[in-house]
Amino acid sequence: MSKTVNVGLIGYGVAGQVFHAPMVYSVDGLRLYKIYDGRVENEEKINSKYKDVLFTTNIDEIYNDENIDLVIVATPNTAHYELAKRALEAGKNVLVEKPFTVTSEEADKLIQLAKEKNKLLTVHHNRRWDSDFKTIKRVINGGLLGELAEYEAHYDRFRNFFKENAWREQNTPGAGILYDLGSHLIDQAQDLFGLPEEVFGDLNIQRKGGETIDNFEVILKYPSLKVTLKAGMLVKEDSPHFVLYGNKGSFVKYGMDVQEGNLRKDLIPKYTQEWGKESQELWGTLNTELNGLNFRGKVESENGDYRALYENVYKAIIGEEDIIVKPQEARNTIRIIELAEESNKKKAWVKFS
Repeated sequence: MSKTVNVGLIGYGVAGQVFHAPMVYSVDGLRLYKIYDGRVENEEKINSKYKDVLFTTNIDEIYNDENIDLVIVATPNTAHYELAKRALEAGKNVLVEKPFTVTSEEADKLIQLAKEKNKLLTVHHNRRWDSDFKTIKRVINGGLLGELAEYEAHYDRFRNFFKENAWREQNTPGAGILYDLGSHLIDQAQDLFGLPEEVFGDLNIQRKGGETIDNFEVILKYPSLKVTLKAGMLVKEDSPHFVLYGNKGSFVKYGMDVQEGNLRKDLIPKYTQEWGKESQELWGTLNTELNGLNFRGKVESENGDYRALYENVYKAIIGEEDIIVKPQEARNTIRIIELAEESNKKKAWVKFS
């Protein structure tokens, strides 16, 4: 009989409620065992949805519970390092919400500690399992565009106001959309293409009265490929989510993966048919040459499924698979953010180092 991995979830804000708890609850082998949150009013909310899950307002009850195998850190960014460090020191496997840490130095320390403790350490880069990202990987790997010359990815929103008491919009380390949305885009690019040779960053505060970055363009330079990653909070008209240009053709994709929207509607993958399936109007357009014939048409999107990340974490813990989202990759994402910030200050390209 397969081992059950008991999960202790630290934090029941948006990340804990919307992303982690429903996924853990939906994956065989993982058991949502105990949730820590400092807001006692969340206990009733948790018990109404997950009846057998324990609740605590004492974080030590996560670290000291010998029944817990995996700790998920789903807190504001500045707390990631310290909470993950305590979990590793307590002998737990750890999954950290993205971004991994605020600095690459913190990430290096956690990676070293995980090695010393012989524990799994990974990061919640769930967007590798978006429907559209899975689709463009197949388009690229299938050679449908020939040699890729340019890759552009957007993660835009329209929010011309500031959320009250929102830590992501305050002038604190790790705040702003470069850490929030940029970490997804950088991780996806790294997953596809590896590490860049150089980085350029153009970072801005566009909303009047803003305290932290709400618009960015980060360009990653590879030997024969330009990768442009963009996000902004003042984008009311939809722009393509992905644009890919190769020497045989192009692929353009509008619309975002449907999973986050469904999770915010309180849907749980375990009880939802055709989870992560996009409607036909969201399918991307491929314009290319196939066997000497010109082709232009829609490409059916792969089904997205964030459960795959958690299934991989489970199988890695019980020794059946290698971890997919490697902590060194998540560390390199933070390093690219640091280099983009350095580039923005210098108004110049900087080498990856």
